[in-house]
Amino acid sequence: MSQLTEIASLGEFALVKKLTQDLPTQQPSTLVGVGEDCAVLQPATDELVVLSSELFCEGVHFDLSYTPLKHLGYKLAVATISDLCAANATPTQLLVNLGLPARFTVEATAELFEGIKLAAQNYQTDIVGGDTTAAKMLTVSITAIGKATKTERTHRHGAAPNQLICVSGDLGGAYLGLMLLEREKRVFTQNAEIQPDLEGNNYILQRQLRPEARTDFKGIFEQNGFLPTAIIDISDGIASDIQHICVASDIGCKIYEEKIPLDPQTIATAQLFNLDVTMCALNGGEDYELLFVVEQAHYEKIKNHPDITIIGYTTEAHEGKMLVTRDNTAHELLAQGWKR
Repeated sequence: MSQLTEIASLGEFALVKKLTQDLPTQQPSTLVGVGEDCAVLQPATDELVVLSSELFCEGVHFDLSYTPLKHLGYKLAVATISDLCAANATPTQLLVNLGLPARFTVEATAELFEGIKLAAQNYQTDIVGGDTTAAKMLTVSITAIGKATKTERTHRHGAAPNQLICVSGDLGGAYLGLMLLEREKRVFTQNAEIQPDLEGNNYILQRQLRPEARTDFKGIFEQNGFLPTAIIDISDGIASDIQHICVASDIGCKIYEEKIPLDPQTIATAQLFNLDVTMCALNGGEDYELLFVVEQAHYEKIKNHPDITIIGYTTEAHEGKMLVTRDNTAHELLAQGWKR
């Protein structure tokens, strides 16, 4: 095994050079990238510039005991890019800031950055700058920059009563993947000789460790000839995220439990942990799917789409935010959010 390199022996400037020396430029709007005090971008004259920034802290947003560094870098970039999907924007550039603890080596930092670079490559996004600094715990801040025209741009506040509430993909898998990883961590902590038992759970583990942003939905909306009246990405669970749309649009909602899309592996794992799979889907978070509202006139365009599920409809604000269970009983939809 080769000897690892302490960051202090290399220095900040040399570390940044090592991480960024082979960064490609994929976007025509990138005039100046890494290497200057500022990046310089030149969007087309008819485009809006869309930005989102996320801050991730070790021990709060991720656990390095079971998260490979390359997967972590990829996931954090995807989580930030996912916000642009809620604006129906195309990602174009990333700014990456790293707070590195003393225990981190050059090799570990490079592994983390490789994941960010891979996400940038897969989403055709340029890394154009950022900063590094010392920190007590690993801290990563990523800013995603994107583009959209005025006619493409979507919001949270455009929904009205009697419209369809839809989601992309399936829900709850990321949370169940986390539960599985946390269980294996507890077992290993108690007995280091017991190897993790993760076999047969690839789907939910990928949902937790290496999710994907739904950049494909911009094309789906365009191909089917409609735009959502409101949209948000599912980072905290639909129970929380639908609340943001309802508040911004001054509406209520009815979500039907039986309509929530679930993968068989998600269902099986919830049963294994004696968890209510509906609650996992409603409150688990980190699925990075899209939750959006569509006018009823577009029902025929979406009813048979393999990656869109209608899970409810919007109501007048005074009717509240409700979950209709499988026995057709309505309960207040409580936003618990995603908690470790």
